[in-house]
Amino acid sequence: MTQDTSPTNMRTFSILWCGQMVSTIGSYMTAFTLTIWAWELTGQATALALVGFFTQVPRVLISLFAGIIVDRYNRKLLMMAGDGVAAFSSLAILLLFLTGHLQIWHLYVAGILEGTFGQIQELAATASITMLVPKQYYARATGMISTVHYGSNILAPALASVLYTAIGLGGILSIDLITFVAAVSTVVFVDIPQPHPEDNQNKPKSPKFSWKEIIFGFKYIFSRPSLLALLIAAALFQFAHDLGAAIYSPMILARSSNNAQVLGSVAAAAGVGGVVGAIFVSTWGVPKHKIHGLLLGMIGAGLSKIVFGLNQMPLIWIVAQFCSSLNFPLMGSCRDAIWLSKVNQKFQGRVFASRSAIMLVMAAIAPLIAGFLADKVLEPAMMPGGNLANIFGSIFGTGRGAGIALLYVLTSICLLLVGMCGYAFKNLREVETNLSDSVLETGQ
Repeated sequence: MTQDTSPTNMRTFSILWCGQMVSTIGSYMTAFTLTIWAWELTGQATALALVGFFTQVPRVLISLFAGIIVDRYNRKLLMMAGDGVAAFSSLAILLLFLTGHLQIWHLYVAGILEGTFGQIQELAATASITMLVPKQYYARATGMISTVHYGSNILAPALASVLYTAIGLGGILSIDLITFVAAVSTVVFVDIPQPHPEDNQNKPKSPKFSWKEIIFGFKYIFSRPSLLALLIAAALFQFAHDLGAAIYSPMILARSSNNAQVLGSVAAAAGVGGVVGAIFVSTWGVPKHKIHGLLLGMIGAGLSKIVFGLNQMPLIWIVAQFCSSLNFPLMGSCRDAIWLSKVNQKFQGRVFASRSAIMLVMAAIAPLIAGFLADKVLEPAMMPGGNLANIFGSIFGTGRGAGIALLYVLTSICLLLVGMCGYAFKNLREVETNLSDSVLETGQ
């Protein structure tokens, strides 16, 4: 199918982008505040890691069916449903908090709900990009999406850290609910095209899901060695990154005497770096050979995070996080542009769902491993007199947070190695020449 390249397509995408930016700021404020609330209540990295775990597990399970749902049903309604469930979760947490009944396990339940419907929403939005945006603007669109994440990282922690002392968790949850209205409103009043009927001629009429459909995306990827190599590299990077991400906030809080202002400043610096990177990508584009942007971005992120973990000074944390986040929009835009251009439009829902399932398995396992290693293994070992204190104590110090910092640096080294080793594999290095663009692809 020939894509419509009229300016209206990019304007529609931009309207949706604005609504998601407002909503994401509210969601990130809530997540930031709940992190502080949970840490003050438990003082354990495991409790925070479990919130991530219970959010990721349903994403893995629903991914097996989400791609079929996205390819079959109205994507606009699916996106609205995702925002609606997220708003319901925030409302439930608010009511529990106001009545004095909020507990850690309630966050796990909310994570399950948001993970399930959020995964469908994200797949619907991703698969809609090729219907809304001309091909030459794929990298620009994904760069704008990165701005949503990193822009929210600038504003949300800064606002939340100030407002937390003024209006508390209840006030921030109320703001979050208001921002959901903006997200739903933008979706309601715009047209989100569906794939043309001829693009869905293989779609079964039965409402049931067949195993052939469920495994279709996996077969599509595994039959293309270069796509498989791209997925493996991304999954390994994701696993190492999420190991570190699960202990990122506990490490800062442990090494700053629970200073929410420091955590907010570091998170905001990460957001500034991400926005600068996203603006660069949106304005100047990505390298002609996008695989270089992906692999070099991995290397840059790994080096920056190593510096972050090796230090205890907030100023160095801020600079290191800025430099680290600078790489992620480039990585994400290059990676997504390759997938969008190389996967046939009529199969994108199922293929992207299969890709997400594998990535989400990594994301679900990582927090559990990170929490266990931090609380049960490395933290005790890095206490004064611990098994590893004499070996690494001169680098990380000893006491609370030292074991978490050691684990963080080890995960960061893995990020660096994934990027460097990617150049050694021909199928990955030459992914863009090994695969034809989706508009030329005729078979599965």
